[in-house]
Amino acid sequence: MDFTFSEEQLAAAEAARGVFAGVAPDTVPSPALTTGAVADGFDRALWARLADADLLSLLFDAEYGGAGLDPIALCLVLRESGKVLGRVPLLENSAAAAAVQAFGGKETAARLLPRAGRGELVLTVAANGRTGHDPAELAVTARRDGDGWVLDGVQTAVPWAYDADLTLVPAHTGAGGSVLALVPRDHDGVVLSEQVSTSGERLGELRLESVRITAAEVVDADGAWQWLRELLVTGTCALALGLGERVLAMTSEYTGKREQFGHPIATFQAVAVQAADRYIDLRAMEATLWQAAWRIASGAPGALPASGDVAVAKIWASEGVRRVVQTAQHLHGGFGADTEYALHRYHAWAKHLELALGPAAAHEEALGDLLAAHPLG
Repeated sequence: MDFTFSEEQLAAAEAARGVFAGVAPDTVPSPALTTGAVADGFDRALWARLADADLLSLLFDAEYGGAGLDPIALCLVLRESGKVLGRVPLLENSAAAAAVQAFGGKETAARLLPRAGRGELVLTVAANGRTGHDPAELAVTARRDGDGWVLDGVQTAVPWAYDADLTLVPAHTGAGGSVLALVPRDHDGVVLSEQVSTSGERLGELRLESVRITAAEVVDADGAWQWLRELLVTGTCALALGLGERVLAMTSEYTGKREQFGHPIATFQAVAVQAADRYIDLRAMEATLWQAAWRIASGAPGALPASGDVAVAKIWASEGVRRVVQTAQHLHGGFGADTEYALHRYHAWAKHLELALGPAAAHEEALGDLLAAHPLG
């Protein structure tokens, strides 16, 4: 196992650090200070800087104006975004466009990807199903109608739904298969209802009422939705890792300065042990993240399908990010809830990521099913 990054991957991470250096986390809109959504849209200025640095087209082939890199490079960039609470649909836009490139038609890719890479077209993904607990592809039905398709159903908690020009919606065909449909925001039969995440960001309930789209707007290749779903989850783990690393750094800085009985509290054994446990969490989150990203990027075979590695990454990320922010709040004392300090923002974002990843117990059950189906011997 070799997790050494290539020069191109490291260059992408360095470019991301340069772009995100201009983001001040303590100025990110706070859900504690706002009733309802913290803002109407995402950070368009940051989006433009990401486009100028060619970070929106990392996964695109050169023919579409991209760098031709892999999901590992994307996760390196998302890690930097998580550290500063970047309010942009970088994960959703990149993953949706990559799925179109990998599984869609050449004409559709040529029409969408160059604009998405320049930041002119924004894509998102409806991946939460009707309730957030059921499979997303079962929440919407897709049936052929002449040369096109008709969609009906509901997807909840769609990120950046009010900002995205197109939403990539998984749907089932009724014959055991699934497709991905590119649905324009302003389209007959599309109804959006506002929802608000724990981070205060605006989400959307997407209701599709006999929405008619052309065949060119549907990706019906086998395995497309599973690949996209695994990329989205792995990217979310990268965001959680970056957030957790920044929170632990904040905690280290604070406990190194805060004194009790004439000594920095970082020198107290109880404080040091808790911080050390969280460091172990982060290193486990990192190792399992890169394993999952590598399986998706390489397509390499293993004792278990790639979904097994993704499940392990989810287990560590959902549990780990929660433990990191809880320990940080504990070691900061009341200062951690101060709305003039950034930690409460990180706590809200961490809770959103934890909920997006789902409970570790569910992933452990899925991993158990995989182990039962693929005995290790």
